[in-house]
Amino acid sequence: MRVEPRAASRVESTTVGAVNGLTARWAATAAPQGTAFSAAGVWPLLAFLADGATGPARAELAHALGVPAEQAAAAARELLTTLESVSGLDAALGLWTYHALQLREEWRAGLPARTHGVFGDDLVTAQERLDAWAAERTGGLVERMPVTLTREARMVLASALALRTDWRQPFTETMLRPDAGPWQGRTLLGLSRRSVRPDRVGVASTPDGFVTALTVPGDNGIDVHLVLGEERMTPGQVLAAGVGVVERRLAVTGGGGLPFGQAGPGLYVEQQPATAPEPITLDVRTVAYEVRADHDLLALHPLFGLGTAQDLRHGHFPGVSAVPLAVGAARQSALARFGALGFRAAAVTAVMPVAAGAAPQYRYETTVVRVAFDRPFGFLAVDRESRLVLVAGWVTDPAPYPAMGR
Repeated sequence: MRVEPRAASRVESTTVGAVNGLTARWAATAAPQGTAFSAAGVWPLLAFLADGATGPARAELAHALGVPAEQAAAAARELLTTLESVSGLDAALGLWTYHALQLREEWRAGLPARTHGVFGDDLVTAQERLDAWAAERTGGLVERMPVTLTREARMVLASALALRTDWRQPFTETMLRPDAGPWQGRTLLGLSRRSVRPDRVGVASTPDGFVTALTVPGDNGIDVHLVLGEERMTPGQVLAAGVGVVERRLAVTGGGGLPFGQAGPGLYVEQQPATAPEPITLDVRTVAYEVRADHDLLALHPLFGLGTAQDLRHGHFPGVSAVPLAVGAARQSALARFGALGFRAAAVTAVMPVAAGAAPQYRYETTVVRVAFDRPFGFLAVDRESRLVLVAGWVTDPAPYPAMGR
């Protein structure tokens, strides 16, 4: 059920803008805790649903997508093809339907080839298959499907993304012991490196405040951007600024052109003694981190256009099936890991339509890993060529330094 490569093409800039726009809007809802999320994993699922929707549900989905509903399926196919072509990124789409559900052939044919499976009344076995798909498609980073099958489930439409890149220039692991702030007294796993590329870091001015943005290039066309804002700025404001930097909508003053002194959040330019003439250098200090998060997309239904689609009194997707369907669950599980040698991230997103007129047996509460950090920063993993944001997040708790014996 892996997305098949097609003729080589890059995703249209309008689609990139639509997906990145959803990234920025999602970031605006983020609370000041650690999180990771992938709008690129959600967007194609919403697009295929919009293609088969009608009435207010179709209009809400189109508004969330940022493209007309009649163009959504084609844009989703194009996006999936582009994701599959990104070096270091594995992308997959899966569709499973209840064995008695008949799909509209026109809608099913619009999905990538070999994405369709079925499940029956043995929900335990079916759930094991779905969980195994999630684990296999993410290399074990996400161990299970974020939705749980119920008796009312008629379909599961899911995407999986697994991202990996190694740094062109590795970091050196160091012991970091802050002498002030909330980290005081902790021994953290710090990362440092020096280079002669001062313009890898820069400062941008936004209506909400200044941000410092650092580009950490991977070896396969994927870059990770670390974004630090002023302390008063919210995660959403910082990450939205990061999207503006990635899309080159915000002007950035590179490190080589900054004045002496504090030039931006966490960024200083100073003179140091040297034994011989040396070029301007960039000293980077950051922290290793791992962030895991689970998201209930229905809790943010205005963001994803899933308000009307939840109404179980009516069917909303006649273009998908003649059986009345409503969305019973929509969730994403995501992970991001930043270390001395590289970056790994994964996200599995699933939407589970149920038979309209039947209420779900029970509701699931979202599980979020909550972490604390005195100087949070955002991150965005980006396809360098298209500038499509693949995974984004907010870091609030760095990794501790390993125990003795390392």
